[in-house]
Amino acid sequence: MYQFIQNQPDLNSVLNLMDQSSIYGLDTEFIKVDTLWPKLGLFQINVQNQVYLLDGTTLDLSQFWQKLFAAQQNIFHACSEDIDLIYHYAQHKSLENVFDTQVGMSFLGHGLQVSYQNALKTMLDVDIDKDQTRSDWLARPLSAEQLNYAANDVHYLMNLSQTIQNELAAKSLLNCVLEDCKNLTYEIGTETPIHLLYHDIGNYRHSRRQLMQIQQLAVWREQMVKALNQPRSFILKNSTIIDMVEKNPKNNFQLSAVKDIRPNIVREHGKIILDLLKFLPEQAEWPLRMARPIRHSSQDIGSRVDTVIQRAVQVTSVPKEVLMRKKWLNALYQHVVFHNDEQYLPSYLLGWRYDLLTKPLIEVLHADESYLSGQMKVME
Repeated sequence: MYQFIQNQPDLNSVLNLMDQSSIYGLDTEFIKVDTLWPKLGLFQINVQNQVYLLDGTTLDLSQFWQKLFAAQQNIFHACSEDIDLIYHYAQHKSLENVFDTQVGMSFLGHGLQVSYQNALKTMLDVDIDKDQTRSDWLARPLSAEQLNYAANDVHYLMNLSQTIQNELAAKSLLNCVLEDCKNLTYEIGTETPIHLLYHDIGNYRHSRRQLMQIQQLAVWREQMVKALNQPRSFILKNSTIIDMVEKNPKNNFQLSAVKDIRPNIVREHGKIILDLLKFLPEQAEWPLRMARPIRHSSQDIGSRVDTVIQRAVQVTSVPKEVLMRKKWLNALYQHVVFHNDEQYLPSYLLGWRYDLLTKPLIEVLHADESYLSGQMKVME
């Protein structure tokens, strides 16, 4: 049913087989409990209906990564963590040739986060066990149960993908899904610019001074986690940073009372943290206040937005939650209010959604621009 590959000569045979077929079913098993970067245990591949389990603890996979980037199609289910791992190990962040069966199923009305187990049951009437999810994939030797579990994750993946792609093609949706998968892999590889890290933590309630403090703490945390290879939560949770700037502690005793702060962080880094809270750049350099979440509530704007989206649902048969996410809609509001260039809109809104949704929604929102702009002035 599968081969467990632990030495380089055997891997070369797999690489040769990959040259004969460039469509692969892929999955990973890794550990990411106490590190920022994942530690690869196994990389599973289905190539020409043969399943191989590649030992991430012993093999040099540099040629393997190259073949993934050159493939015709890499098939995953729920690819985000797998892609993140590939980007880390390959040190390359442009895997565009991906089909994610979870994304495909969302277009067919099965929800945004259908599990692999449920996908197989729904589409192929296949039952698999998921009892090894929390295994230690770095331990050796791996048990037969672990290896079977890992193999099952790609054994049925090609058939699942083909079934989903056939249904999507019949509804003229396959190219839309492939484009969304490409946007997803781009999004996974895009880090928040360091000067905008406060966007991921702060909110509209924070003053400019607090946002500056958040920014300084976020930059310091990012430098720490990358130097130490530790999860961000091991240094400071986002909620800890927020509580910190709201309480604005002046000494280690007050710092120790901040929500969820670890004693070793206070002990080892307390002075640095207090200095980051106290010593700020000139006020002119502080971030501007963040925008309050905008609600479309003037006239009939809410119903007109919903009408545009509902019309697109009827035309495409794609579920509403797949067509338009809240964060994309908010980006459209910001675009209209600040008269931004369309190139700064999320990439999801600039492809197949553009004529169907983006353009009509911008027109609707422009009709209500005075109200939206007024809302922004209230927040200044």
